[in-house]
Amino acid sequence: QSDKMSNSSSITQFFLMAFADTRELQLLHFWLFLGIYLAAPLGNGPIITAIACNHHLHTPMYFFLLNLSLLDLGCISTTLPKSMASSLWGTRAISYAGCAAQVFLFLFLLSAEYYLLTAMAYDRYVAICKPLHYGTLLGSRACAHMAAAAWGGGFLYAVLHTANTFSLPLCQGNAVNQFFCEIPQILKLSCSNSYLMEVWLIVFSVLVDLGFFVYIALSYVQIFRAVLRIPSQQGRHKAFSTCLPHLAVVSLFIMTGMFAYLKPPSISYTSLDLVVSFLYSVVPPTVNPLIY
Repeated sequence: QSDKMSNSSSITQFFLMAFADTRELQLLHFWLFLGIYLAAPLGNGPIITAIACNHHLHTPMYFFLLNLSLLDLGCISTTLPKSMASSLWGTRAISYAGCAAQVFLFLFLLSAEYYLLTAMAYDRYVAICKPLHYGTLLGSRACAHMAAAAWGGGFLYAVLHTANTFSLPLCQGNAVNQFFCEIPQILKLSCSNSYLMEVWLIVFSVLVDLGFFVYIALSYVQIFRAVLRIPSQQGRHKAFSTCLPHLAVVSLFIMTGMFAYLKPPSISYTSLDLVVSFLYSVVPPTVNPLIY
């Protein structure tokens, strides 16, 4: 199935990794992923409906939350249905265009979500540390600009990486060692040295993302300092319960994502790769509604 190919022009499809060999385990994988996949709309759907329909919830925090829920639904819909179909029908093949589309959509939605989480940290920072300036700093226009920047930034990021990755010559076969098409796994299929440009691009992108993470962390340091000055126990508890889950999701998201993209190809343990990808691609979109 995955013969060594001389160049990428002859590759018309890729083969995703099968989760299991036996029919029983394939069906177990299908039902497990179906449960997770249904949990996402069950959690995000009511959030989207409530915020859209209730004008009392038309505030910056809920506006960002609405965007986050839409991104979560898109993100989980990019990876899980194809993997579920593969297990159900026992077909591992994904077309070349389908693989490129999966990489593009996944990167677009995931990076837009990360930029949006940064905007949400800014929103919490202003709400708790500069409450008197909240109305002026986070007006409806400012919020719309921040959301547009998150979506636009994610789109540009995805175009850049997808175009660069799929322009590489591939000569290591066409078996993707993952349950969805992911850049680090496709780079393993590229001819030696040709992938260095994309590696540098990833390193640069991760440094930029790390900058956002430092900004989020510093925002939270300021927030926690302000919260500790709140005299009432109830007020402190409310502020911590809002901010700690947000910080936990962002940390899980950035740590596992960085590990997946920066880890040298020589360190390749299939089970580890699967767990890491699951942690940054499936867990945040599923748990975000529960947290918020």
